[in-house]
Amino acid sequence: MAAVLTGASAWSAQPDSRRQRGEDTMLKTTGAEGRQVVDSLRRISPELGDWIVDFAYGDVFSQPGLSLCTRELTTISALTALGNAQPQLKVHIDGALNVGCKPGEILQVINQMAVYAGFPAALNGIAAARDVFEKRRVGPAFSDPAQRKIPPG
Repeated sequence: MAAVLTGASAWSAQPDSRRQRGEDTMLKTTGAEGRQVVDSLRRISPELGDWIVDFAYGDVFSQPGLSLCTRELTTISALTALGNAQPQLKVHIDGALNVGCKPGEILQVINQMAVYAGFPAALNGIAAARDVFEKRRVGPAFSDPAQRKIPPG
């Protein structure tokens, strides 16, 4: 147990490097939107903004072992399943695109949540994806019409 605790604390023992890792990772994924969220929190709950940067991005998102794309897809999965985190879901869908996830991968992850979290959660997730895709002009609605499946009628 001590070895596990030592290993975990070694990863986050340096607060300055932890903060810098968090800032760097947040910039790569969520960019200006992530910075805007943290800045808005600093005005009312600075510690929550610090936790997001230090823990979520500095300790968790920046760990080796999974790509940022995979981390964003798992985050999209969790936020979709929650069903009540639309603003955060949109930020992470945008972040997934920033780190190279494909719109189709994002849609597949959200669709799969219909099985585990229910159709309402998946429908809300698809609505969030549609908003982000429209803003960025990516995804099925903006792909080559010849490759799109158009329903009959």
